[in-house]
Amino acid sequence: MSSPDPQVRAARNTAEGASGPKPVVAVTGAAQGIGAALVERLAASEDIKQVLAIDERRGECEAAEWHLLDVRDPVIAEKLRGADAVVHLALDLGLDSDPVARSAYNVRGTQTVLTAAAAAGVHRVVLCTSAMVYGAHPDNELPLSEDSELRATAEATGVGDLLEIEDLARRAPRAHPGLNVTVVRPAVLVGGTDTALTRYFESPRLLVVAGSRPAWQFCHVEDLCSALEYAVLGKAEGELAVGCEGWLEQEEVEELTGIRRMELPSAVALGAATRLHRIGLTPSPAGDLAYTMYPWVVSVARLHDAGWRPQWTNEEVLAELLEEVAGRHTVAGRRLGRKDATVAGAAGAAGATVALLGAAAVVRKARKARRRI
Repeated sequence: MSSPDPQVRAARNTAEGASGPKPVVAVTGAAQGIGAALVERLAASEDIKQVLAIDERRGECEAAEWHLLDVRDPVIAEKLRGADAVVHLALDLGLDSDPVARSAYNVRGTQTVLTAAAAAGVHRVVLCTSAMVYGAHPDNELPLSEDSELRATAEATGVGDLLEIEDLARRAPRAHPGLNVTVVRPAVLVGGTDTALTRYFESPRLLVVAGSRPAWQFCHVEDLCSALEYAVLGKAEGELAVGCEGWLEQEEVEELTGIRRMELPSAVALGAATRLHRIGLTPSPAGDLAYTMYPWVVSVARLHDAGWRPQWTNEEVLAELLEEVAGRHTVAGRRLGRKDATVAGAAGAAGATVALLGAAAVVRKARKARRRI
């Protein structure tokens, strides 16, 4: 997306909307991913006066005012002065990140941003977690209401951090009276993302645990950014779930993707996932598997009531995801090299042996590497 002409931008910034002054919005984690997409959207919005982009490196949006720093640095309070709202997106949820360092960054960063926003006189902070915080359980309602209990555990990638961030969001208005905190919880996020759930569709077979009841609901990054803009403008507040309308059953996913299933007993699937992660051969803990087994589909009622509608359908987002992952090969959450992928692909007709052969190839490669040391 191209940046607005600076002269047009300057003229726009001097105007005020019919409902009052247009807000100055700060975005952390602004140089890449969701943050970069949101900065571009806000910079082009007629409803936003100015965008303050905060990251450790400069991004590409020329219309934003850039501040380069770590969000854990208390000096961020000085950079937030004059902002009306802050969208905090500086989170590390990478599969390959060190869990201890990741948690320290995510939790400390959120604490610092909330404290700094209050000190700088910011009125509104928008945090982005995930609908994963509701937990994936066989008795979940379809869909879950936004007020449903958060029943997730810390066993899945980054979910422990997200639960701590949710707790910080609940406590912040008491600690900082006058600070409005909105939490946005997207469904399976697609659009330049790399998660255990997007890697699920890189496998030669879609793993289905026997007796489970998967239900898939996606959220395109563009729809997430539009929901974040709604939150910034105060059109919707509180806890906001965001995603496509409805959901897809596992059978529908298989028909749409053309990828056949590989069904395994629960004990086998969970046991293998636990062992492979324990010895460091896969990035995803066994807890990630629950989100492919049980439903965690959410209602988007609050955003709907505010007039927001998703522009993408589940079918369209799934099609885009398949385009993004084309040519990648993953077994048990671990990306395979070309040689390992060839072995796994050649075994495609053998059903459950696909995963076993892929895992065996990974194990052999790791053992050979250790012998050479």
